[in-house]
Amino acid sequence: MKNSVSEQSFYIESEEDDEEKLYDKDENGNNSDSSYYSEDDKDDENRQQSKAGVNPSWPQSYRQSIDLYGSVPSPSINFLGPPSLSQLSSSFLSSTLIRRHTPEILPSLSKPLIIPEPEKPKEKGSSRYQLLSPTLSRKSSLRKAVLDKRASVAHEISTTRQSTFGQAVINGMNVLCGVGILSTPYAVREGGWFGLSVLLIFAVLSFYTGILLRRCLDSQPGLETYPDIGQAAFGTTGRICISIILYVELYACCVEYIILEGDNLASLFPNAHLNLGVIELDSHHLFALIITIAVLPTVWLRDLSVLSYISAGGVIASILVVACLFWIGLVDEVGIHSKGTTLNLSTLPVAIGLYGFCYSGHAVFPNIYSSMEEPSQYPSVLLASFGICTVMYASAATMGYTMFGESTQSQFTLNMPQNLIASKIAVWTTVVNPFTKYALTISPVAMSLEELIPSRHAKSRAYSILIRTALVISTLVVGLSIPFFGLVSALIGSLLTMLVTLILPCACYLSILGEKLNSLQRSMCVFVIGVGVAASGLGTFSALSKIIERLR
Repeated sequence: MKNSVSEQSFYIESEEDDEEKLYDKDENGNNSDSSYYSEDDKDDENRQQSKAGVNPSWPQSYRQSIDLYGSVPSPSINFLGPPSLSQLSSSFLSSTLIRRHTPEILPSLSKPLIIPEPEKPKEKGSSRYQLLSPTLSRKSSLRKAVLDKRASVAHEISTTRQSTFGQAVINGMNVLCGVGILSTPYAVREGGWFGLSVLLIFAVLSFYTGILLRRCLDSQPGLETYPDIGQAAFGTTGRICISIILYVELYACCVEYIILEGDNLASLFPNAHLNLGVIELDSHHLFALIITIAVLPTVWLRDLSVLSYISAGGVIASILVVACLFWIGLVDEVGIHSKGTTLNLSTLPVAIGLYGFCYSGHAVFPNIYSSMEEPSQYPSVLLASFGICTVMYASAATMGYTMFGESTQSQFTLNMPQNLIASKIAVWTTVVNPFTKYALTISPVAMSLEELIPSRHAKSRAYSILIRTALVISTLVVGLSIPFFGLVSALIGSLLTMLVTLILPCACYLSILGEKLNSLQRSMCVFVIGVGVAASGLGTFSALSKIIERLR
């Protein structure tokens, strides 16, 4: 029996109404569109995704979380909740570090951002498209509407959000120029003036391995992140192992932030304490606890664009702190102007770890390269980032050790006279900068753990808050258990940074492109791996020994 024209119009209008409702639900994050799909539809979309590029295993959130960690997106705040497309488009997808194509997606976007193939034009006079069952017709139309909407967003972002040379340099410096600069004078004290040569050696080798990461990315289509490289080199096991190492490094940096905040605030308010009867907290423990409570709400934020925007001032903060150091030494003429020692072999391994910690940015470099408008400029970006940061490291190390000599502490801000304005500026800048970076640093770890939540609980706000709260509390516990900023930095630099920066890039490069390399390239990779293994072994053993000695 043929349907009348009015019945056909009713079906078409119903489809449009349902599509509008679906869009409203999707934008408000109140409802998932997954209920409109059958299992067969999901299988078809997963097959489409696998054709579009690499189909990564855990972690799938790495790309987006690291993009936010190392970029300057537009400000927007949303608290934890079921992530919708609109929320993600204002944070992860609005990052300046947007890739040229998007094989890796968040669990909440498990359906592919692929532009569906255009439908064949309908033949004139044919009414088969309108005479379909209303349920099937609406289902097909809704599915197409969602895919069209997501595809248009992905296409628009991938073609308009490209980082320029200047943006890439700023992002590279923002990653490299962190709290490690505070320990460079202490590294000279531990290793002597000759130890500064280690800083230069690490700068050259880190630049070289950064170039190797680019060659690995170019070796196969669809490689855009460090875990992707690990998967291409050593399969799924390589991807998971490298991801774990990177996440442990980020977690350890958050522990450093807690120690750093407690030390510097305690130096400003040394008499602060809290007596709860049974428990009495000194200034260091009190401020570590206060900072932990203060950063906890920022960790609950799902959209960290505002913090990412503010934390991008990390480069300016580092320059300001170093400028204050020079002002105090040259203008205020504070310091003992010690000649220092040439070489301290007994504590040189600690200095090696501290210098290595200064170049722990390789986790982000593949993302920077994948986002660049002109990928051919990547070597120049690395050269500029490493060059500027190395000059800042060497300058701070030289001036700090010259001023404070053998009394140099693990953070040169702790040596600054507290009565000077420049000292207060330096200390408060040191306090504020890690506070804005904490949530950005711990979020990739939290998101990777959230991926492991069973699918039936994946959209529960309680699970996300529980995971992130537990991570923050654990960093406080670890930070208070081993409150030795310099030694923890040396341990991170020796154990983790040597792996991420020197050993793994060369190992992946040899595995992926080994057959195409000449003997000189292979020898260079083996040499860098040897340097990384030796530095890692000596530094880790020395740092652990000193930490255990301090704890006794």
